[in-house]
Amino acid sequence: MIARHLISEDILPLKTSTTGEQALNLMEELKVSHFPIVNNEVFLGLISEQDILDLNHLKEPLGNYNLSLKNPYVNEHQHLYDVLKLVRDLKLTLIPVLDDHERYLGCITLMDLVNYIAGSFSLENPGGIIVLEMSQNDYNLTEIAQIVESNDAKVLSLFLASHSDSTRLEVAIKLNKTDLGGVLQTFDRYGYYVKISFGDDEDRDDIKENYDSLMNYLNI
Repeated sequence: MIARHLISEDILPLKTSTTGEQALNLMEELKVSHFPIVNNEVFLGLISEQDILDLNHLKEPLGNYNLSLKNPYVNEHQHLYDVLKLVRDLKLTLIPVLDDHERYLGCITLMDLVNYIAGSFSLENPGGIIVLEMSQNDYNLTEIAQIVESNDAKVLSLFLASHSDSTRLEVAIKLNKTDLGGVLQTFDRYGYYVKISFGDDEDRDDIKENYDSLMNYLNI
């Protein structure tokens, strides 16, 4: 998935003539803390809620503001991972997308990213979730898939989370079945440590409710 495929249709950029007060109202309405400023197709920068509050002159046009975030954007061809990294590093609620000539194309909101990740995790499909923890050297995707498939199950999605201060790795697996007993036993027999699982003791709504917790747990 690349950036241009994630562009939101709901957010139009601000102009330099837009006032701080108007920008704050839009941020509140759309539940974001940042907004792109564009002159025709030229991206001028990203204004934050804090930029407006720091100036404390809400009637002033945005063209009079100093922007603390002048170049936070991604190219339309950059991968989802690049988008996620920049959003995390700069703590953004949306990120502008520019073309190869640095013309503004649109922006991606944090909610767009969450919805895409939820879809990638096959959240709408019934099934259980298993999170394994292991040394990075012990990670073997082929063996993990074989263990799952030996129990008449399929891997719908898989996500890896590593930590910069550790050699440990967490592997979140979404399966196409909620009865995880046999899979869990096989992982145990092969010496895998199961850190957490969501299975047949929860209905579909419970699994959806736990999705946000799982994303926070994996530092998404």
